[in-house]
Amino acid sequence: MQTKKILHILDNLESYICQALLVFFVCLLFLQIVLRITFGGVDFLSGFIPVLKHYSLPASLPWGEELSRFAFVWFVFFGATYAARLAAHNRVTFQFKIFPKIVGNISTLLSDLVWIVFNCTMVYYSLIVIKEGFEFPEYSPTLDWLMAYVFLIFPIAFSLMTLRIIQVNIMKYIFHIEIADVDKIDTAPDQDAGQNGGVS
Repeated sequence: MQTKKILHILDNLESYICQALLVFFVCLLFLQIVLRITFGGVDFLSGFIPVLKHYSLPASLPWGEELSRFAFVWFVFFGATYAARLAAHNRVTFQFKIFPKIVGNISTLLSDLVWIVFNCTMVYYSLIVIKEGFEFPEYSPTLDWLMAYVFLIFPIAFSLMTLRIIQVNIMKYIFHIEIADVDKIDTAPDQDAGQNGGVS
């Protein structure tokens, strides 16, 4: 039972990360909006209440927008990785319906192979960029973070995406597990958690 739970968590790891990042940057942006309205109101009232002029308030958190932007970028790349796990990336497969099933399967495998080669290329060149980022440091304007750390999402995401592509193909062609169409999945709470071909 414990092993199944661990496998289920690993199978949906990117989903949990995306959920956390989404909540984080949405809350941060909401806080930015609230602070702008609040401080804008105080600035307006200072025209009528002189004592408020002595308190200099910032329009917003100077680091908030930059941090939410970084979180959004990581969210997008982890989302792309999770989409690879669900086999939910856009594909044009209508033309394979007029051919035997094996033609579609072989074509899909070949396209996935090209995709894996592309991912490996991205990992290789992103590691070069990150290495140069440590040798010639570049810092973010507000948070003063080393950008090489922010760029780590590239090798992480493309490596995970490659593993997910391999995982999906093993599930489909070796274990004969049907990967459900994400557009047709019922997300009701009482539905079986493993209906998308994952580990329950």
